[in-house]
Order: sequence, then C-alpha cells, then structure tokens
Amino acid sequence: MTRLALGLFAGLASLPAFAETQPVAPAMTDAERAAFREEVRAYLLENPEVLIEAMDVLQSREQEAATLRDVQMVASLGDEIFNNPNDWVGGNPEGDLTLVEFMDYRCGYCRKAYEEVDKLIQTDGKIRFVVKEFPILGEASLMSAQFAIAVRQLHGDEAYAKAHDALMTLRGEPTPETLARLAGDLGLDGKQILDRMGAPEVMQVIKDNHALADKMQITGTPAFVLKDMVMRGYAPLDVMRDFVADARSDG
Repeated sequence: MTRLALGLFAGLASLPAFAETQPVAPAMTDAERAAFREEVRAYLLENPEVLIEAMDVLQSREQEAATLRDVQMVASLGDEIFNNPNDWVGGNPEGDLTLVEFMDYRCGYCRKAYEEVDKLIQTDGKIRFVVKEFPILGEASLMSAQFAIAVRQLHGDEAYAKAHDALMTLRGEPTPETLARLAGDLGLDGKQILDRMGAPEVMQVIKDNHALADKMQITGTPAFVLKDMVMRGYAPLDVMRDFVADARSDG
C-alpha cells in the first residue's frame, strides 16, 4: 500500500499546470476531509479490483524501468560481461548470440539448470556460452571455483570444461582431499592445482566477477545475460528457449 500511495502521489504531482487555470477551491474542513476519506474507503471496499488494477500498473511500470536499467547496464559493461579473457567460453565460439551465466557449483538451482543449459546450447548450435565463476554460498563454493579457475590457468580450456562438469555433478563436500582425487581422475596433478588455488591470479578472477555482479545488481545464482537482457534466477528449458528467441527477434 505504501508503494501504491507513492505512485498515486506521483500522479498528483502532474496536476499543478492544470490547476493553475482553475478556480482555487477552498480548503476542506476537518469534517469534510473525514467525510471524503470515508467515501473513498467505502468505494475501495466496494470495488477492491481498483487496487489490484493500480498495483498491476505500478508493477508493470517498475518492470519496464528495471528492464531499461538492465539494457543500459549491459551496454555500459559489455566487454566485462561478454569478452573477459578470464572467462571460459564454450558452445559455438562463432555463434550469433552469447549467453553468459553467473554460477555457483554448490547452488542447487545452478545444478538443476546445468543439463538444461547444456541441452539448449547443443540443440541450438549457434550459442556462444560464457561461464562466470561467482561463488556466493560459503567456503565450499569458493573452493570449487578456485579449483576450476586454477585448472584453467594451469591446463587450459579443455581441462576446465571437464573440471566444470565434474564439479557440477560432484557428490559430497569439495574438501582438499576430494578435489585432489578429482584432479587425479581428470589426469591432472592434484597437489599442483591445490597449490595454485590460493594464487592472486585465481582470486582476482573471483573478485572481478563479484564486482561485476554488484554493478549489475546480481545477488543470486544462476543469473543469465543474453544480448541486452538479464534473467535473474533459474528458468526451465522452454523458458530459456523463449529467452533466446526473443533475443534473436530483436535483431
């Protein structure tokens, strides 16, 4: 109700130009004001759909404003979002669209989206896919991201892709012992990777991604950026396909 009231007051702010051409009405007495309030209250109680309509209009305007902010934000941060050399690029590197995901390996919704996003990319065939390591769910999340980034910095994109897949499907906690075994399963030197995980170069990637997410008002995972649109939160495959279709239809 407070936001609705603010919206109504904002609308009233546009009346002075009209009011200047009209006779100035005398101020209401206390009794008249009380009667007016009671009349308004009675009307709203008899017609509650008016409040719902007003809230719908307000929410629509707020959504339009939020969408415009996202468009402007993506335009101003384009290179950081889409072309950061510290990010792994999968899918079709020459695709006509770039889909960026801010993700956390310990996020249940990221894991739920994992197979669906992969299916979207494989079936579409024209999507360039960028992963932003964005650990936000505690020490286990941080260790997982450090491991993945360390693998990429030491062994390249192909090794990262395998580590990424393994971390997404990992059961149990990503302890140093678990991660060392995982590295061995991937044919990599576990000690070398564990030693690299705390390196400034690894931590800088995470720091930069957190700073970018803060600028973009992204506070949870997963979050997706496609063209000039931002989708915050999990969406099923059919919604993601609509997301892609909308981006292409915009030219």
